[in-house]
Amino acid sequence: MFTGLVESTGTVVSLESRGDQARLIVSIPFQAELALGDSVAINGCCLTVAELLPEGTVFDVLMQTLKVTSLGDLGTGSEVNLERAMLATARFGGHFVQGHVDATGTIVALEPHGQDHRFEVALPPEIHRLCIDKGSACIDGISLTIAELKETSAVFWITPHTYAHTHLHTAAAGQRVNLEADLLAKYVERLVKR
Repeated sequence: MFTGLVESTGTVVSLESRGDQARLIVSIPFQAELALGDSVAINGCCLTVAELLPEGTVFDVLMQTLKVTSLGDLGTGSEVNLERAMLATARFGGHFVQGHVDATGTIVALEPHGQDHRFEVALPPEIHRLCIDKGSACIDGISLTIAELKETSAVFWITPHTYAHTHLHTAAAGQRVNLEADLLAKYVERLVKR
């Protein structure tokens, strides 16, 4: 379980295809505090630490994960959002984030407006129907509040802190991003369908 409050960013060392899976190595600022088996959300996707090397932290990425996330788009030098699994004793900011990516969306716009940034993301129908104005959504591991729900997209306002301390300062229109719909919305939808 995560909160969607990005702890820091890291840099992709390599992403190597290995048949039905891939091996991802990321340079992580808090690697010294990690142990084998720990969970780390990388751009909102929960992965397990498989190995700790001098050059970075190793994660095994399944083919299914590559199919439903944007992790396969990463290359050497890509900046990624990082968050360790939440502690039961920690203050809970953000919202409930599982690290289970539901789908990918595409950045429509990321434009400066005064000190803030207007961030618009195109949402597939299966995610859009779970969203509401002022509701929560997780975009590449960032817990964001939907400022405006449009017909096929959502608009978010990004504060200077979030822009500077996540990978958003390197993001651009047309880029794919990982989406995780609000957990409560998913449960409500399932209960209502029954």
